[in-house]
Amino acid sequence: MKVRVLLFASYADALGADSVVVDAQDGATASDVLALVQRRITVPVPPRPMVAINATYAEGSEVVREGDEVAVIPPVAGG
Repeated sequence: MKVRVLLFASYADALGADSVVVDAQDGATASDVLALVQRRITVPVPPRPMVAINATYAEGSEVVREGDEVAVIPPVAGG
């Protein structure tokens, strides 16, 4: 199934895009989708970003469905 992944901060910088489409297996979780994205990255990025499915924060164990939009949100720091 095709899942659109929105990328922010270091993830967007690492991939040079603000979104990618990944091909995940039926029944894939948010963590599975994140792993597919992380395999494409060759520079250091935060290993455990927050994720959201369809604009709602989600746990890594939540199942993703065809057409869902998953956002990868690395930790941010202010100052």
